[in-house]
Parts: sequence; structure tokens; C-alpha cells
Amino acid sequence: MLYREAGDFKTSYAADLQTFPIKSERILFWSFTAVAFLVVPFFINDYWEKSILVPFLVWSMVALGLNILTGYCGQVSLGTGGFMAVGAFACYKFMTAFPDLNIMICILLSGLVTAGVGVLFGLPSLRIKGFYLAVATLAAQFFLVWMFNKFAWFYNYSASGQISAPERTIFGIAVTGPNSAPWATYLTCLTIVFVFAWVARNLTRGRVGRSWMAMRDMDIAAEIMGVSPFSAKLSAFAVSSFYIGIAGALFFSVYLGAAEVTEAFGIDKSFTALFMVIIGGLGSILGSFLGAAFIILFPVLLKNLMVGYLGWPTDLAAHFQIMIVGGLIIFFLIVEPHGLAQLWRLAKEKLRLWPFPY
Repeated sequence: MLYREAGDFKTSYAADLQTFPIKSERILFWSFTAVAFLVVPFFINDYWEKSILVPFLVWSMVALGLNILTGYCGQVSLGTGGFMAVGAFACYKFMTAFPDLNIMICILLSGLVTAGVGVLFGLPSLRIKGFYLAVATLAAQFFLVWMFNKFAWFYNYSASGQISAPERTIFGIAVTGPNSAPWATYLTCLTIVFVFAWVARNLTRGRVGRSWMAMRDMDIAAEIMGVSPFSAKLSAFAVSSFYIGIAGALFFSVYLGAAEVTEAFGIDKSFTALFMVIIGGLGSILGSFLGAAFIILFPVLLKNLMVGYLGWPTDLAAHFQIMIVGGLIIFFLIVEPHGLAQLWRLAKEKLRLWPFPY
């Protein structure tokens, strides 16, 4: 039977606290990982790369970053699109200023630059919270987009104001530019997301993660217990912005290849990321992936069903797609306000007690 604990004994404290304590869950996870790394690259094509897999991975990275800040530390942010723009433009400047610099180093440095910007705009969180912090981060969103539009140095004085990713290779294989293969861009994004999701999972279970959750649940009590609001909140802003900056760099260099700041990193991107973490589940690594899947993949499925199989006009399908997705968002938030991750947790608990689920 899937997901049963019978005969699964723990012999150490570490085994009891591992990420996947049940053997069947570990088998399911590693099987899924093996398929993603070893099978999918042989069958991926341009459509699956550009419309499904790469955008899902990039937005999962964005949701991971925002979930660290909002879900684990309780700091509301509406500046995600602006921080993605910082990562994208930082990656562009590194790629053009240092042509021999490896693309992975460019992406990581972009994350570090965004982390610094995130700490700067996270300083108001030491004095304000809730709705007022959301407004402050919203101001950061508009300021960053205005800055990248205003100063031509950021886009190398291009007449169009657009930035384009030059070709870069890993082990001689192009992962950016027009000559990049779908499997190469997919594996690049998958590797980065897998590594940093694993880091986020362990980070949130450690001392730093516990300080974030203490600050989220009751900041005054956490401070009395010795948790520093300064280090907890600013570290959450730094780590969150680092993840979002990497996602912005991937969004620009690997996924889009070219971008214009207002169109690619507008306020709609901030709300999209916020919807992902709310629908997927605040304070859940899995919820970040489930929210990204719901917002990115589900509309693609609806479009293929309506246009490809039912033969509906594209404009009619687009309207119905918005209505269905919006209705399902409301339904999920009413049925389970803690998101899709909570539904998955409840399903696992029932499977563990089957045939006597509560």
C-alpha cells in the first residue's frame, strides 16, 4: 500500500527527523527526481521547454524566495517583480562586462546583488509590518522599475531599452542565446532549483528558520526569548531576495533571452508570485511548487483542452480560462485556507491510517 508506515522502523534521532521519514515517500521522491533528470531531457522539445517546464521551474524559484519571506518570516512583500528585475539586469551587466565569466557564476552573483538590494529595502520592516510593509515594498517595486527605465547604463545605452542575453555555455553546451538546446536550458534550471530547494528545506528547519517562524508567529514574544528582530527579518529579506534574484536572472537569460523591464517585471509579476505562495501554502517548500504548478501549468492545460480538443476560439478560451482559474482560487481558499500543501498533508495522514482514516 502506498505511503504506509508498517515495518518502517527508525533507529536514530536523525532518521526520525529526516525530510522524508517514510520509506515509500523517499522512493516516490527519488523516482520522480530520477525521471526529471534522466528521462525528461531525452523527450523535451521547444514547446515543452518554453511553455511548460522552464517557466514552471523559474516561477517555482520565485515562489520559494517569496515563501521564505512571507510564509516563514511573516513579512508581506509586493516587490517581487522589482527584485526579479534586479537579478535580471545584474546578470545582464555581468554577462556583458565579463564575457569570459561562467554563466553559473553570473547567476549566483546576480542573486548576491539582489540580496543586498533586498536588505536595503527590508530595513523598514524593523519599524513597520503588515499592510504598511506591503505598501513600502510596493514602493520598492515601482522605484526599481523606474530606475531601470530611467538610467540607460543598466541596458548599455540601447536605443530600444531592451536587454538581450548573449550566448553562454556550460561544458561547451549553449544554455543561453538562440542556439541553446531545450534539454540544456531545462537541465540548467532544474539543477539550480533542485539544489536551492534542498538548501531552503534544510535552512527553514534549522536555527535560522526557527527564528523566522518565531518572528512570524509573535514577534514580541520572540524578541523576549532572545530572537533578534534585526537579524531575523533582514536575513529573511536577504535569503528571499537572493532566491528571487537568481530566478530573475534565469527568467531573463535562460527563459526569455531578451526583456524590457516594464513588460517583463511589472507589478503583475509581484501579484502572480504572491498568489502562488498563498494558493500553494504559506510556510511550505512543497507549497511553492504546487502554487507555481497551479498558476503556470493549469492555464496551459485548460487552453490545450479548450482550443486543441474542443475547438473553441482562442479569445473565448482565454476568457473561460481566467474565469475557471479565478473560481478555483476562491474555492481552494474557502475549502483550505492553508493552501494545496495542507490538502496534501491531510491526504498523507489519511493514507497512514488507512483503512481507518479520521
